[in-house]
Amino acid sequence: MGRLRSEVVAWLKVLESSVLYATILVTFGIQVARVDGQSMDPTLKDQDRLVVNKLAYHIGEPQPGDIVMMRYPIDPDQSFVKRMIAREGDTVHIVKGQVHVNGELRPSPYVAGEHQSYDDWGPEVIPDGYCFVLGDNRSNSTDSRTFGFVPKKYIIAKVQLRWWPPSAATLF
Repeated sequence: MGRLRSEVVAWLKVLESSVLYATILVTFGIQVARVDGQSMDPTLKDQDRLVVNKLAYHIGEPQPGDIVMMRYPIDPDQSFVKRMIAREGDTVHIVKGQVHVNGELRPSPYVAGEHQSYDDWGPEVIPDGYCFVLGDNRSNSTDSRTFGFVPKKYIIAKVQLRWWPPSAATLF
């Protein structure tokens, strides 16, 4: 009976440690997410499954070009996936759909065809503590052109991997 009890106690300690490590990993490390909508077409499709890296922005800053998971500024309980375009202090100006940051054209090879927008926006300087994000489907995306600048504290994680569907698995 004593041996069974010590085995059960050992298993409970392992389970407790596993729960603790899993909680730390999900809270500060990685998380699985799902794309909901077409705003990141053609890069990401509706219902794609992603692995996002939360630690990336605890130890570093989001960089222009990163695909990020963020809290929606109008309803922070919702998460969006967008592309970081510019950061605090940058001037963003969109002319006929072409994005210019600090007066220089920002190439967007991931935006083409029916995903291109021909709208104008700005110029505006991004205030301290904020960034500017766009969906890759510029003609069908709710992004900084609509809801404004995003507080940097709302940038949750960097998208690292699309794992579903397997035929479209991609490292970012």
